[in-house]
Amino acid sequence: METARVLVAADKFKGSLTAVQVAERVTAGLRRVVPGVRVETLPVADGGDGTVAAAVAAGFERREARVTGPLGDPVTAAYALQGSTAVVEMAEASGLQLLPDGVFAPLTATTYGSGELLRAALEAGATTIVFGVGGSATTDGGAGMLAALGARFLGADGKPVGPGGGPLAELAEADLSGLDPRLADVDLVLASDVDNPLTGPKGAPEVYGRQKGASEEDIAVLDAALTRFASILGPETAALPGAGAAGGIGYGALVALGARFRPGIEVMLDVLGFAPALSRATLVITGEGSLDEQTLHGKAPAGVAAAARAAGIEVVAVCGRLALPPQALEQAGIRRAYALAELEPDPAVSMAQAGPLLERAAESIARDFLLS
Repeated sequence: METARVLVAADKFKGSLTAVQVAERVTAGLRRVVPGVRVETLPVADGGDGTVAAAVAAGFERREARVTGPLGDPVTAAYALQGSTAVVEMAEASGLQLLPDGVFAPLTATTYGSGELLRAALEAGATTIVFGVGGSATTDGGAGMLAALGARFLGADGKPVGPGGGPLAELAEADLSGLDPRLADVDLVLASDVDNPLTGPKGAPEVYGRQKGASEEDIAVLDAALTRFASILGPETAALPGAGAAGGIGYGALVALGARFRPGIEVMLDVLGFAPALSRATLVITGEGSLDEQTLHGKAPAGVAAAARAAGIEVVAVCGRLALPPQALEQAGIRRAYALAELEPDPAVSMAQAGPLLERAAESIARDFLLS
């Protein structure tokens, strides 16, 4: 019988375990049942928070820069570098996780720090930049990012408009002539699991504004302000897939930085070297905190499962909670899912004990798939 070779390619369990910790716990559980099993780990991410950590786990160098946080305070943000390729995660500079508990600034939160982080990657010599966008605290259409890279956004009085999406309602002129000239020679890949347009009923303010603290009135203000912004920079681009990603930072990257949009998990699997790792595997274990309807729309487990299925390799998943019926799992290419909720129904306890519970789930996978 062929020796089993397991590839663990899972995303984080948000709020409980990083993708690296998930891989460690799964490996420990498998080896408790099959001590000699060959396991390769490749933590994955789909462009949102955790993307830099996944790149570092795959061998990229972690770099740090002092940048402007979403509320204007300085923060330390990380990016990853390997040769001339950088992985930049906007959530590191402009993410919701940087806000104090209960503090939101839907109208004034800025992506300025994301632009500073891109500039740090340029200064490090990057000519290919994977720009992972998701988990943002901002809805400014990427105006802050572009300002940090040299653009100027002026009101009717000729003075710069304030930070955030709200002040864009007063925008009269956009001057992109000062954008960092190095950007012209960079392949900037916008990596996101979100394909929303910038504005309208499926746009960034309407779909994602509430999770950033926006009231219904704020959402209307932001939608009108981003419509104004797009009317000056280029309304056609506002309708493109990904323009609405991360509070519209996708729009700013597409319209002014020459970015090209690709589904985040596809980009990250390429960057992380998933194909060679997959070629060595006989079983793939993927997963994330919640396997639900969203998983099927470009999240990491769906991307991993699709690639593995195309290669004819069996896939199982681990998760905190499972909200997909067997038929949906099968259609996604996942043979079976092991949920921590089946071992511990109390969500708070399950999250607190996610590590040991995940090891137990991995023991079950070993018994079901490695001992047969």
